[in-house]
Amino acid sequence: MAKRSFNESMNDALSGIKHCVLTQRNIRIHLAVAVLVLLASWLLGLSRLELAVVVFAIALVLTAEMFNTAVEETIDLYVKTYSNAARLAKHVAAGAVLTAAICAVVIGLLIFVPHLYALL
Repeated sequence: MAKRSFNESMNDALSGIKHCVLTQRNIRIHLAVAVLVLLASWLLGLSRLELAVVVFAIALVLTAEMFNTAVEETIDLYVKTYSNAARLAKHVAAGAVLTAAICAVVIGLLIFVPHLYALL
């Protein structure tokens, strides 16, 4: 197999992101929330470290959602009839997204509540 160029690899990665955004409702919800969180971060004047943690939490959720999509697409490609193992794999992948989202909410509370409290 021939080596792929950097541009080809980047195009493949961007195609994967585009596919997720165009076909996955949940990633669009996560992106909308991310925009609101970043706007709030700017309005509240988060420190660079706080902003870095918020961006990391956002990236964690989006990455988990994309892995969930990859797992679901792969299972749907190979499993044509009901399979308890396939169902379990999909549930575990969805659980990973939920875990990442809960973690992001906790991070958000830890960072935003003191800033919001200071406004009062």
